[in-house]
Amino acid sequence: MTNLRIHPTAIVEDNVSLGDGTSVWDNAHIRHGAQLGEQCIVGGKSYIAYDVIIGNRVKINSAAYICNAVTIEDGVMISAGVIFTNDRFPRATTSDLSELKPSEPDEHTLETRVREGCTIGAGAIVGCDLELGRFSMVGMGSVVTKSVPDFGLVVGNPARLIGYVCRCGQPLIKWSGHEQSARSPASGPLALTCESCGLRYQVADGVVQESDT
Repeated sequence: MTNLRIHPTAIVEDNVSLGDGTSVWDNAHIRHGAQLGEQCIVGGKSYIAYDVIIGNRVKINSAAYICNAVTIEDGVMISAGVIFTNDRFPRATTSDLSELKPSEPDEHTLETRVREGCTIGAGAIVGCDLELGRFSMVGMGSVVTKSVPDFGLVVGNPARLIGYVCRCGQPLIKWSGHEQSARSPASGPLALTCESCGLRYQVADGVVQESDT
């Protein structure tokens, strides 16, 4: 491994894979078996659980909590204070309270995948058994309980789809919750062009696809 920067207060356990150019900042903790790709940033006081897989050029800001069974693809941004979960009905002990449950994954551990280019805003909470789509965006403080489509913009508690965003992060279209119906902008068909960078998209039946024309 070359060009790594690991702060002296960070804890990087055995059997962790860090790609070239990755930085791990103060008081971060990366558990055994985790894999991080090239040119990643792990912000101060962030926690990455064992066996988490993270792609290349991922930004993880301060105090993020990434639990077991989360997979993060390339180019994802995880803002400060984001929390992932992996169990819908967790308990600390057995039902008779006589024994502490182990922390290892079991049949109740549910996976979540964050697709390439996604941004998760500061303080958001992400449920489990979900997929956050390519280049989607989760607003700050949102509570994500359902999967998010590619390029989808979701906000609120629970998070709801209010529009679509471009690869560059700028909104393509936004609407109010009252407009969501079979005939709403969520369904299309629509041709959308980013006013910021000029990239073009087609929307049909709630699916956003990149367009060359």
